[in-house]
Amino acid sequence: MPIKPPASGSSRHFAIVGAGMAGIACARTLVQAGHRVTVFEKGASPGGRMATQDTPFGTFDAGAQYFTVRDTRFARTLDTAPGLHKPWSANAVRVLDAHGRVAEAALPTREPHWVGVPGMNTLAQYWAQPLLDARQLELETRVTRIERDALDAGRWQLRTAGMRGEQEAQHVFSGFDAVLLAQPAALAHSLLQASGLAPKLAQTIGAVQVAPCWTLMLAYPQAVQPTLTHLGPQWNAARSTHHRIAWLARESSKPARGLVERWTVQASAAWSREHLEDDAARVRAKLLKAFAEVTGMRAEPAYAEVRRWRHAQTLQPLGKSHLWDAQARLGACGDWCLGHRVENAFVSGLELALAVA
Repeated sequence: MPIKPPASGSSRHFAIVGAGMAGIACARTLVQAGHRVTVFEKGASPGGRMATQDTPFGTFDAGAQYFTVRDTRFARTLDTAPGLHKPWSANAVRVLDAHGRVAEAALPTREPHWVGVPGMNTLAQYWAQPLLDARQLELETRVTRIERDALDAGRWQLRTAGMRGEQEAQHVFSGFDAVLLAQPAALAHSLLQASGLAPKLAQTIGAVQVAPCWTLMLAYPQAVQPTLTHLGPQWNAARSTHHRIAWLARESSKPARGLVERWTVQASAAWSREHLEDDAARVRAKLLKAFAEVTGMRAEPAYAEVRRWRHAQTLQPLGKSHLWDAQARLGACGDWCLGHRVENAFVSGLELALAVA
């Protein structure tokens, strides 16, 4: 039995699974169009890979390192958050060979690189705050199954698991006219399969290829700017061809990030996939060794931690901004639809909302 669409122009209730940039953009657009939303996020805070990790030595952008602004709609939305994003002076990204030598001159500045301030998570949290205030965002709530509503077969209900106090609790949220999946492609695919729904939609999502990424975060409090010079290289960001490392960035070079020398190191897709299930301590040791090889920094960091992203960089995108099954009233969005940039996630969530509103 297909889901019966509500009358044209009427207010509808949308369930959105995921509160990363795509989910937040989708939810905001639907609310502005006069609809109700309930957003479900398995993490403790919104933002997805726009994550900022706090430490005693300062913050780290543990996921997305910067964003670009190419779409005018994204630019207008950024205007609603003045002071919460600034250009990063490390626009000229070096390209290193496998031994850490600069293989190419600094790449020309084609467009500004922007970061959230004081952290990459700032923008996502700012735009999500009205949803939290209206109790339309359920944090630490994992959707386990999508089902026909027990009281109204023309709508959907969601089964969830999550923390309520100190104990895990299961709950059923019902009365949704449509369900929109703003998750990594693999998670959206798994949820549809577990629910026994929309096999063609699930198959389409399943064709998307996304690579994992191990991230290493390092702090050197013995070097505090501007009193001391950098411990390592004079550049602030680089792409590397070392077999273990794909990206390095001096966190302390970003605006409003603090003065302690800190580095974020992202492993290559191939190495991350090969070592995806390795022990964190082993990954940390291997990446720290590779970091020393690339930068020449042999000093012992006071802080060295790793974070694993199972779904990080899109290798084979969907090729269009979103998916929408009007008959089933199920949709999907995410950066993986168009690429892996923050802006891709925003555009995907926005255009799905415009398609269903």
